[in-house]
Amino acid sequence: MTDKTRRKILINGAVFSSLAILPGMTLKWPDRKVFESHRPELKDRKFTSKAVENTILRVKKQIKHPEVAWLFENCFPNTLDTTVDFTMIGGQPDTYVITGDIDAMWLRDSTAQVFPYLSLMNEDAELRQLVAGVIRRQVACIRLDPYANAFYKDTNRISEWKETDLTDMKPGVHERKWEIDSLCYPMRLSYHYWKMTGDQTPFGEDWLEAVTLIIKTFKEQQRKVGPGPYSFQRRTAWATDGVPLAGYGYPVRPVGLICSMFRPSDDATIFPFLIPSNFFAVDVLRKMAQMLTDIHRAYGYARECSALADEVGAALKIYSIATLNNYGKIYGFETNGLGSYNLMDDANVPSLLSLPYLTDMPVDDVVYRQTRKFILSPDNPFFFQGSAGYGVGGPHTGMDMIWPLGIIMRALTSTDTAEIKMCVELLRSTHGGTGFMHESFCKDDASRFTRKWFAWANTLFGELIVNVVQKYPGLI
Repeated sequence: MTDKTRRKILINGAVFSSLAILPGMTLKWPDRKVFESHRPELKDRKFTSKAVENTILRVKKQIKHPEVAWLFENCFPNTLDTTVDFTMIGGQPDTYVITGDIDAMWLRDSTAQVFPYLSLMNEDAELRQLVAGVIRRQVACIRLDPYANAFYKDTNRISEWKETDLTDMKPGVHERKWEIDSLCYPMRLSYHYWKMTGDQTPFGEDWLEAVTLIIKTFKEQQRKVGPGPYSFQRRTAWATDGVPLAGYGYPVRPVGLICSMFRPSDDATIFPFLIPSNFFAVDVLRKMAQMLTDIHRAYGYARECSALADEVGAALKIYSIATLNNYGKIYGFETNGLGSYNLMDDANVPSLLSLPYLTDMPVDDVVYRQTRKFILSPDNPFFFQGSAGYGVGGPHTGMDMIWPLGIIMRALTSTDTAEIKMCVELLRSTHGGTGFMHESFCKDDASRFTRKWFAWANTLFGELIVNVVQKYPGLI
């Protein structure tokens, strides 16, 4: 590989372009061999979709590398194969979705896990019904507790965290970590389901009540009048699991941004204004306003959503941007409205890297491009590089652990084919021989990984491959 090719591969990391190929690494694909499916037997699969199966057959034929095709076949249907519990209750669909190796439903993960299937709903009525069931289940969860992030199927089940967590734990709640994105993701799913199908049946009075709770919760967490009703403490030695100062977090100036006590990683924030999640909230509030207007004619609530989106958006223009040597203006990860910034990025989504994927931020936004260059460099304290690979990680799994989610999101937000191909190769070479994506892997040894069964990463990898095959035929 020539130096020119190396420089081209790492387009957005020019500060260390000479490290595109690290010692001990190779981007050469191995010789062709036979790969056997790692999917469950048909009789053991939780849900089967004809549209998904047809997509697997079609996409595999367009992938040149057999190992990538094998990974796609294993990963893309993993949510349906292993994590969904679909039933009909009173003639209405209900879908409970676990994350994988944890028997609980996260509002964020459940949305992200089924989102790659949305484009196939109009080809498969049963798949559409399954997604509608996810929306109904999420609405029920929000109505139970809008501050909670994860729930049980059994609404009478008591969480094991009740013994350690000082917060208002209700039966049916698995974990009560307040994260802005927990309320954004279900509304993202609702909006795209509605736009793709035209079906309004999941958006009845219960959905409307959930929306009003989201508006109320967002406003409470702007903290214009005191800290609000939510607090959280956990008896633990793990620093990222607890919230300081009696469970309310470090102080902020009420500038219009929304506080988030936890990140999408379920780690506590340092400064409560989590910037990527506030960008996500602005985008979702505008989508909610459109749905409230067109479906419910609830013009008052729609105006509330639009006004809140305008307020948070205006605050982001002032308080989201920091200046850093060698980069200029970049988006901070967290701030307090008092001039302090946490400059980093975390692989969990929403992240700064993911903003063009989740919101209408253009990939050529000047501040985003400069932020991206920072994120994909050693100046980001959670960017790791080693003999097995390189990419963004986060505090949740500790130092030197790279998250496939970050590599996937890097590819999904790139328009450079060399960079996209490089990301696919990194993912291909770091699954540790399992045939699936993981939560994280060690930068020097991909066989050391966390969470063998992590459906979000698997399905998102499938979304990436479908995206690449459609946009860049022949690239992989």
